[in-house]
Amino acid sequence: MQPNDEKSIQFSKTVGELVKELRLTNTNKSLNKLADEYDISRATLSKLENGIHHCKFITIWQLSEALGIKCSELVKILEEKLGDDFSLIDE
Repeated sequence: MQPNDEKSIQFSKTVGELVKELRLTNTNKSLNKLADEYDISRATLSKLENGIHHCKFITIWQLSEALGIKCSELVKILEEKLGDDFSLIDE
C-alpha cells in the first residue's frame, strides 16, 4: 500500500512530472518504448509518471540512466522543484 498523506502525494506527483518531462525532452521516446528498451515495467513507469506510485531507489537510478542523466542530477532537479522548505518529516 502506498502512503497517501499530503506530502507523499506532492512528492510522488513532482517525481512523476519530472520523469515525464525528462523522458520527453531528453529521449523523445514514448513511455512504452523507454520501458521496453530499459527493461522497466510499463505499468510502474506509467504509475510513476502519473504520481500514483512510490518507487524504489533502484528504479530511480535505472530511470536516470535511461533518461541520460546521473541519479544525483535527477535528485538535484527534484529538490529544486520541491523547494528548500519541503520535508517529508514533520518536526
